Amino acid sequence: MFGKKNNRAGLTFIAQGTKLSGETHFAGEALIGGELHGKISATGKLTIEVDGYIEGELQCKEIKVSGAFKGKMKCEKLNITSTGSVEGEIACNSMEIFEGGQFIGMRVREEVALLASEPDTQAINTSTKPAVKSEAETNAEPEAESQLDNYFKELTKSA
Repeated sequence: MFGKKNNRAGLTFIAQGTKLSGETHFAGEALIGGELHGKISATGKLTIEVDGYIEGELQCKEIKVSGAFKGKMKCEKLNITSTGSVEGEIACNSMEIFEGGQFIGMRVREEVALLASEPDTQAINTSTKPAVKSEAETNAEPEAESQLDNYFKELTKSA
């Protein structure tokens, strides 16, 4: 009536003791007290309660973690409370961790293909260097690239 949109999507609650796996999409707000495994997306705010646990790939606008998350996450805003634990690869614009909250992993601000199944093959050259590389630069790149690959492999093994 007063310019507000009528949001028909209600609150979804996954109760403690409930375990779901697979691909899940939440149209409105979601409160997770149980366990979710798989690929999850949400258009509203997602809250993981103290006993809640999510493992997998998560894409959402905003998330508050009081329980535990493990996997890959892409969101606008991440809030980790004093009882929350987040482990994995995180791509977010805003991140807040309260005293006692834990974050174990890697965070990036840029828009990257963290959750993409295939790597992005199109790259943009933003350097001011000439496009021609010396022989030393050309020979050094594969070694640096393999060191980075090894680092990511070790990171995913420990997760």
